[in-house]
Amino acid sequence: MKNITEQLILSLAPNPAAAANGKKISNSGGFVELCRSADDTFFMGECKGSGKSPYITSADYIDENHPVFRCSCPSRQFPCKHSLGLMYEMMSDKTFEICEIPEDIVSKRTKIAAKSAKTTNEDTPEDAEKAKKKTAAKKTSNSAKIKKQKKQLEGLELCEKAVKELISAGLGTMGGTSLSNYQDLSKQFGDYYLIGIQRLFNRLIIEITEYQKDNLEQHYDNAIDVLEKLNSLIKKSRKYITEKIENDDPAADDTPLYEELGGNWKLTELEAVGKCEKDVRLTQLSFNVAYDESRKEFIDTGVWVDLKNGKIFQTKNFRPLKSLKHVKADDSVFGAVNVPSMAVYPGEGNVRVRWDAAEFSELCSEDFEKLRSFAANSVKDEIKSIRNFLQNAMSSPVIYKLIAFAEIGKIGDKTVLKTKGGDSVALCDFAEFEPTTDKIEALPGKKFLKNGVMLCGFHYDLEERKIAAQPLCIIPDGENSVVRLLY
Repeated sequence: MKNITEQLILSLAPNPAAAANGKKISNSGGFVELCRSADDTFFMGECKGSGKSPYITSADYIDENHPVFRCSCPSRQFPCKHSLGLMYEMMSDKTFEICEIPEDIVSKRTKIAAKSAKTTNEDTPEDAEKAKKKTAAKKTSNSAKIKKQKKQLEGLELCEKAVKELISAGLGTMGGTSLSNYQDLSKQFGDYYLIGIQRLFNRLIIEITEYQKDNLEQHYDNAIDVLEKLNSLIKKSRKYITEKIENDDPAADDTPLYEELGGNWKLTELEAVGKCEKDVRLTQLSFNVAYDESRKEFIDTGVWVDLKNGKIFQTKNFRPLKSLKHVKADDSVFGAVNVPSMAVYPGEGNVRVRWDAAEFSELCSEDFEKLRSFAANSVKDEIKSIRNFLQNAMSSPVIYKLIAFAEIGKIGDKTVLKTKGGDSVALCDFAEFEPTTDKIEALPGKKFLKNGVMLCGFHYDLEERKIAAQPLCIIPDGENSVVRLLY
């Protein structure tokens, strides 16, 4: 029988409600018949529905990493609740009678195999003609990309002019009529294919608008920070695009500028530039959902540790406000995730990763020992790299580190983490995250506050004018568990 976990079911479900309904069907005895093939690649069930005839649902595991779910019900969800219910039956070790694989499934498998084999056959005259057309299409595509990049250069000139005017005249000039002019300008950046520039400009407008409402210095500081990022992005982008045009090489390459300028990486493109890791074992230690007003998107962010080498990665799922119904939300993941092939986005720090298929398993004692071994014993030893990262205008405002602590306590009204190396760092919340620092006081008992490991989100505290850390999770001393403060 297949090793099915609830975490796997939840990861495949189109939404939590579908998974809950599937579990309800299984628990209430909704399946009247269950069967499977002798080789454990095909599972099928008859499930009671609202009509006279039961629904026939199946799971085809001929490709282990990409199971195919089918159901005779009229649901538009995929997998539907009956398919998820079938997986809950498998997880519960229900009795499945041995059966032959239906002819229609065998036929579908044959067609898929034939299509796959066709791509590996020797070239025929027809294949040669297709290759010729493909080459011509590539040339046309390259010409279109270069034309787009030239348009981007025009937009960069427009943005640089606006930034220089703002720096010269002062941010206070972005008010009244001029603010609406800048809003119109931001919309134009989309016509110049400068999505990253457009998002930063939107953030600038938002901060200035808020500053005009409440006169809080924080908004003014944030606006200055955005201007610095814009200035840096303009310079680096102009150099990057100019070189691409001069070399007649518009293809995406190993640089975060491609995405900053509005490009969207495909997994195949990341693999083509060598941004891929094989056979990775990860565990998620933190999860956050935030709304980005400048992007008009919800962003689901998971923070993961590679259990082989201690690298810390991020997964990001972008859900535009205008299409929330069509984009599945990510969720917290507990345990270990075994990934056959993981794409790694260009960048520094805790870079973004993505994968198509994974298997879920429980964390073992060895995994927890490794997590503890990855933790730094001193913030002082890490502070230089943290500061250099945060000072880079193009970097994320947060960098994640595992820190081994001796104790967590109060100094005055501040919560402080004292490391095993004897130094300390203030714990406080980052503005874009859900608050977690106060949760430390609610932890039961003192055992969580001594000799453990903490995942920290290091950021620059504008109020205190120094680097601080937001507590995200604690791995207690001597226990095979994770206490997640942001999950």
